[in-house]
Amino acid sequence: MALNKPTEHTLFKNTRFALNGLLEVTRYERSFRLQIALFTVGMAVAWCLPISFTHSAVLSVSLFIAPIAEVINSAIERTVDLVTLEHHELAKRAKDAGAAFVFLSLAMLSFIWALTLYAAFFL
Repeated sequence: MALNKPTEHTLFKNTRFALNGLLEVTRYERSFRLQIALFTVGMAVAWCLPISFTHSAVLSVSLFIAPIAEVINSAIERTVDLVTLEHHELAKRAKDAGAAFVFLSLAMLSFIWALTLYAAFFL
């Protein structure tokens, strides 16, 4: 049984596969496009606020959390759909766990922003 992966791995090919994955998720996942919009607005806010470079950097780096979680959730959903399109309790649990991962990433992002902004403006 052949595995569904290329036989030759190079930095160029791996980068191309990664970019194809980002394009595919962007094209077909509305949630990912919303995460990218949040990322873009958040990045502008993080660097326009009158705070230190360190605080802006923390805010900026934290913005990667949610899109990463959304990509992982999309991979989970696609894998489940590949296995079965019928309703199955385990498929539902896997998809719900992926959605929970995205939710927790947004909660962590919000917590990081709240702590960082509090430290920047009140400490």
